[in-house]
This record gives sequence, C-alpha cells and structure tokens, in this order.
Amino acid sequence: MSKSTIRKIAILTGGGDCPGLNAAIRSVVQTAILEYGIQVVGVPDGFKGLLENKFVPLDLMNTTGIFAKGGTILGSSNVDTPFSVPVVKGGEKTYEDRSDEVIEHLKRERVDAMIVVGGDGTQAMSHAMAQKGVKVVGIPKTIDNDLNGTEFTIGFFTAVATAVDALDKLHTTAESHHRIMVVELMGRNAGWIALFAGLGGDADVILIPEIDYQLDKVAAFLNDLHHTRKRYSIVVVAEGAKPLGGDVTVSKVIEDSPEKIRLGGIGQRVAHDLEKLTGRETRAITLGHLLRGGPPEGFDRILASRFGVAAVKAVVEGKYDTMVAYRNDNVELVPLETGAGKNRFISTDSPFLLAARKRGINFGD
Repeated sequence: MSKSTIRKIAILTGGGDCPGLNAAIRSVVQTAILEYGIQVVGVPDGFKGLLENKFVPLDLMNTTGIFAKGGTILGSSNVDTPFSVPVVKGGEKTYEDRSDEVIEHLKRERVDAMIVVGGDGTQAMSHAMAQKGVKVVGIPKTIDNDLNGTEFTIGFFTAVATAVDALDKLHTTAESHHRIMVVELMGRNAGWIALFAGLGGDADVILIPEIDYQLDKVAAFLNDLHHTRKRYSIVVVAEGAKPLGGDVTVSKVIEDSPEKIRLGGIGQRVAHDLEKLTGRETRAITLGHLLRGGPPEGFDRILASRFGVAAVKAVVEGKYDTMVAYRNDNVELVPLETGAGKNRFISTDSPFLLAARKRGINFGD
C-alpha cells in the first residue's frame, strides 16, 4: 500500500446515467483503499447532493457486486448546478450562486479532493469548482461520446451494442414486409452513436448532425436500392440530425436545466416524409433511454477500470483540475477545461465515416 497525504476522496456521478458508472465507482474505491489507504465517500444525486450536504461512506464491502450493474448506485441529476440554483423571492423566480456553500460542505466533511464522473456539462461545473480552489479530477462519461479531449467515454460502447442489437431485430421484420424502418437514436448534437450503430447494424442510411441531409436524395437512394439490390431498408437517424436549411427537432424545453433544449421526434418526421417521397410503407422507432440502460459491456467495464485507477493516481500526485482521457489506447491527463462544456464532433475525414461511405451507406448529402 502506497502512502498519500490525501485522506478522503469524494466521488459523484453527474448528468445523465449510463452503463459503466458503477464500474468506475468500484474502481475508484478499490484503488483508493487498496493502493493508497484513502477513505472514499459518495455524493448522492450529483451536485444536488453537494448542495444538500449529503455524503455516504463507500468501502470494499458496500461496492461489491456493483461492477456489472447498470446505472449508478449514487444516483445522478442533470438539472442541478450549485452556480445557478432557482429560488423564489417575492413571488418571482431568480437564481443564486451557492457554490461557496458546497465548498463549506466539503470542508466540514474533511474531503481533500473530488473525483467527478460526468459529461461536458458536469465537467464544466467541475472546472468552475476547481477555479474556486476545490481539488478536482474528472472522469469522462456519456453515451453520446461527444466530450472533447477523449476518444471514448464510459457508456458509449454499451449504447452502441444496444442499438446494434435492435437493428439486427429490425432487419428481419423490415425484410418480411418490405418496409423502410427509421430508427432514432440519442446523441444530442453529435452523431457518434448513430454512425457506430449504423456501421455495426448494417444500415443503408445514416443521418447525423454533422451532415445536413436532403431527404429527396435519401428517397431516391432508397428507391434505387429497392429496385436493384434489396426489398427493405434501414435508416438510422441521430436525434440532432437536421435537413439542409432546416433546424433540429425539439421535443421539449426545460427552463431550470443547464441544458434546456431536449431533442426528439426526428425519427417520426423523417419516416412520415420518406413514406410520401418513396410511396413505400415506412415505420419509425425511437430507442430513447433504452440506450442508457442495462449492464455495461466489456469495453466500458475495462475503460471505467482504467479511468478510475488513473483518476485516483492523479489525485495522489496532486494533478488537479484535470480529466482522465482515452487517447491512442492510452489513458492520459488533459486539462479539465478541455472537456468543460465542449463537444467533439465527427469530422469529414473520420475513418469511421469514410468506411461507411466506402460501404455505400448514404448520408443524405
């Protein structure tokens, strides 16, 4: 066991849940206790728990058996931020910065450093806390895989595996009825899930936010495909995809959330219009939060393990205001501001995008 001046670490999971969070928690607890003799406490429900001064002890016993479990035993929140807390004064809603209270809660709990598992919004809050003197190390997670600074995030590959499994099943029903099946996938304003799932699930068309589509071109492609090669088609649509000259499809707006705009509905929209343009029966399905659920697949478990070990090591070595990141098969440290509120999108020269094009997959452009 290595010695460390750090006595207690707090860990929280913020933002949307995803498979692999519990594996990261388990990895942090095991590494901290077994390698460095450091105590670990968890913060329930993300930054909301910090605001409410809630901490729970984590040890080798109460984290046993969670490695393969989906979700997060700590709970999470994607609407709470200590820098903008809604309050009602004089009958009117206003917002207060209560981050100083959070810092006091950490001091009273004798927390020396924090490990925060989250996406771009959560890491933006983490970086802001670091700017106020809190010792923070970030771990990147999001099924969307859109966090800047890292090639892959916890949860992404399980979401892709879930989507591919669904596409495999849709191939058989689409073929039986000679239908066009449109499958809407999460991903916000990045098309990583759609691209990887479309590649792995043998889609004919992939519509992603990075490439504005023209539906008349998609319809012409599908009709040609129908007459020359196959009698059914699979179209994968990222929730943030939009037509050329158009805008994203919004399902709702949540005013008190750091991320107010919630996307959704593009699948039904595309299916409706494709049926008119092609004259063929077209059905739509939205996988939605199904992509967030279930146990993590192998790579996400391994990635969570490596991230957890690297995050504790960074804390012990005093490398704060950083985020662990996966780059070229290595886990490295990058400045936390690299992922703070910043996204990574699919480039036109992405090898995955180029592979899809060479296979004849249409992107509507």
